[in-house]
Amino acid sequence: MVEYTKMSMSDLGRAIGTGDIDPRDLTAAFLDMAKTHPFRGRIYARLMEDRAMAEAEAAYARAKDGVRRGLLDGVPVSWKDLFDTAGVATEAGTALLKDRIPTRDAKVLRRASNAGLVALGKTHMSELAFSGLGLNPVTATTPCVNDHDAVSGGSSSGAAGSVAFGLAPGAIGSDTGGSVRIPSAWNDLVGLKTTAGRIPLDGVVPLAAAFDTVGPLVKTVEDAAESFAILDGSPAPDLKGATLKGKRLLVLENVVFDDIRDAPLAAFEASVEKLRDAGAEITRAPIKAVTEAMDLSGILFTTEAYAEWRDYIEAKPELMYPRILDRFRAGGAFNGADFVAGWKKLVHLRGDYLRATAGYDAVILPTAPILPPNAERLMNDADYYVTENLLALRNTRVGNLMGLTALTLPTGVPSCGLLLQTPPMTEAALLRLGAAVEKALS
Repeated sequence: MVEYTKMSMSDLGRAIGTGDIDPRDLTAAFLDMAKTHPFRGRIYARLMEDRAMAEAEAAYARAKDGVRRGLLDGVPVSWKDLFDTAGVATEAGTALLKDRIPTRDAKVLRRASNAGLVALGKTHMSELAFSGLGLNPVTATTPCVNDHDAVSGGSSSGAAGSVAFGLAPGAIGSDTGGSVRIPSAWNDLVGLKTTAGRIPLDGVVPLAAAFDTVGPLVKTVEDAAESFAILDGSPAPDLKGATLKGKRLLVLENVVFDDIRDAPLAAFEASVEKLRDAGAEITRAPIKAVTEAMDLSGILFTTEAYAEWRDYIEAKPELMYPRILDRFRAGGAFNGADFVAGWKKLVHLRGDYLRATAGYDAVILPTAPILPPNAERLMNDADYYVTENLLALRNTRVGNLMGLTALTLPTGVPSCGLLLQTPPMTEAALLRLGAAVEKALS
């Protein structure tokens, strides 16, 4: 059982393929660990034992008959509690959706099940996915693996916790402004933000649909590549022979280093030197479009989020955590003209960004400028909550605003991640580059 928790999804899949691991034993072991772990109730909203064991039984039969559906056939994963699960509650971390039971699975979950992934259960999250911290007094707050008194990052907080604490080999989450990458970075995981619109959102509880994306939180870049292929319905990217020699990387200088704390800064700079030693050419420059785009965040994210949830919220506002309620209601301050003008400007800025970065293989930056904040202080200090939440989301939000795909990797310094960004729809190239970066950082 202990060795399972140390293995990557891909290594588990290979062991299933050779017959060294029985997917039924594997799934039962993770379910047992999830049920008995001291943080079980703060990580999993609910387990899906009957489904998981039935899927594991089917995976065992395919392996026995030599008809496995792919490398990860029979490997268990957790699912953030905003992916619809037929007959099982999907509540998105809010009392507004208590006892909401979908009649069918989300499309991306159906894809995963058809590829042989075993669904272990649903993980806790920030309320309606509207926070980068992972603090949720309405349902549960998942702890950070490196500091149990700190939050784990959001909004895919339980997703990261399930992998970091060894209660799932991998997890599927969502990212609207950083919700895969922040908890991945703070829990020393690999997290992939996919391109908006690439992976279907049918059956995924929305926050701001124009920015919402689906992606994995896992242990290795190989796991991210294999998981992405399943979610996307495409062949797995080829990572063999990936190298940094001759690669051009741009360090984004403006915005992302403002008010950065010492540990994330030191971890980033040490990582840059490792990439340089591995053969990468490093350039540093500001990108004006990023500064201008950040000013549009309030108009675009909050307005769409409030429009999506206004009727639910205003019917029973007392059910919500007040600080999340305030964030939603802020979206009501803008009118239709503000929103349309904001999107028009953002489309223009996205073009400026892509032109400014066209000569580089990736843009790199610290995933988060802060370490995981203390949960108790966040609950008791309103100013601290606002400051830390905005900083937590600040760097990752660049990728969502610019419509990019992005990958965070652990730097070797606890809760400090390195973020790579590439143009939209370039996930295969990003993951190949990520494999070379992973090797350099290790």
